[in-house]
Amino acid sequence: MEVQIIERIPISASPPPTSSPSLTLPLSHLDTDRNLHVTFRTLRLYSKPDNSPEKDPFLVISPEVVSAALSLFFPLTGSLHCREPGSRPEIQCTPSDSIPLIRAVTEVRLSDLASCQPDSPFLNQLSPDLDQADNTPLLALQITRFSCGGFAFGMCVHHVLCDGAGANQFLGCIAHFTRGESRPVIQPLWDRTELLGPRIPPTLHVPIDKTLILDANVVKHGTYWNQDQCGGSRRLVKEWFDVNNKCVEKFRNRLNEEAGLGFNFTTFEALSAFIWHSRIKASQLNSDEVVKMVYSMNISKILDPPLPAGYWGNVCVPVYVTLTAHELTNQPLWEITAMIRDSKRYINNEYVISYIDFQELHFAKGITAGTRVSAFTDWRRLGHSELDFGWGPPISVMPLSWKLLGSVEPCFFLPYSADDRKENNGFKILVCLDEANLESFKKDMKIFLE
Repeated sequence: MEVQIIERIPISASPPPTSSPSLTLPLSHLDTDRNLHVTFRTLRLYSKPDNSPEKDPFLVISPEVVSAALSLFFPLTGSLHCREPGSRPEIQCTPSDSIPLIRAVTEVRLSDLASCQPDSPFLNQLSPDLDQADNTPLLALQITRFSCGGFAFGMCVHHVLCDGAGANQFLGCIAHFTRGESRPVIQPLWDRTELLGPRIPPTLHVPIDKTLILDANVVKHGTYWNQDQCGGSRRLVKEWFDVNNKCVEKFRNRLNEEAGLGFNFTTFEALSAFIWHSRIKASQLNSDEVVKMVYSMNISKILDPPLPAGYWGNVCVPVYVTLTAHELTNQPLWEITAMIRDSKRYINNEYVISYIDFQELHFAKGITAGTRVSAFTDWRRLGHSELDFGWGPPISVMPLSWKLLGSVEPCFFLPYSADDRKENNGFKILVCLDEANLESFKKDMKIFLE
């Protein structure tokens, strides 16, 4: 299966964001978290609606439409700039900035993708990839037409600019214009340092440093440099799992019963605990090795005052649960689930501000959570599966990047499409883990899903 690129179109914001030679925009202390010094790639698949005229996505998602959206989100056309080596990055914009819109075609039909594994080379061809050299674009888009009339919409964007929610605001603006609608009611808002900058002086009222450590190698090589230290030549693989709501409900009820009165665990809490436990058990680590589970929490409404509507920067802080491998694999699962649940209770306005202040105080020293970090993220209610360019919602949405929150072994909770027959019965789990541990992990998942 091959994809043929037929055109690369440079798209600029219209009108240009500035008439001056350059405009420098500061980023927030959440944006510049070293965990986010990576790009993230996503892929959405759209089918031709039944009994409707065939439309050409090249004409609907046109350069003019993308340019109109970029005029509202013009920092996406800029480039990363550091005033000096090791300093916090900023966004530099010039009137000539542009992003690539790639048009591609394939003889493949959407139905042919049913057999594709999540790390399929073909899927990777459907979304652009950007290196992180100086002056490279921070955003690239790709539209690939299938022979059946469907198409793929791929995106690669640098994480310092936005997270999934912010990217969805931009993509939603494109979709807004493809439907012939006027400017969105809620206008995008920058104000990064004003809203999420440190206090003067920065002050820690929450013991952030109990979870995070400082490592000068992170400054030199990035957060993910040390992942190869966990096993040298290990090979990471990805695997899909279809999760039935009945299985999850049965498992949650069991945990609630074991925990006693007053416990009502969420699906995310219960299933994350199970997967984290099974992953570490399969790894057969030394019993005293420290392992961490991390997930991100949206702080838009936790802050006092809340972030204003239209803010499209990174709006999440990482939340950690830390145990030894022995503790994780020997404690009852309900206790692990309770720890994940309780970790949320500490995330308040002061935690967020202290996290920002910690970044201010120690950014130059290299902040990291270490090596044995298992990351979890829940995409089921972020709007990823609702983006409609005129073909209805996507039939599938998936990540194509595997560096998340300081981990190279993430787990994604993904929604089924709106018209998928399985939608009301469950969701997908996408797990990345060491190939040597895959069979043991799959055995645990099989038991869970029975």
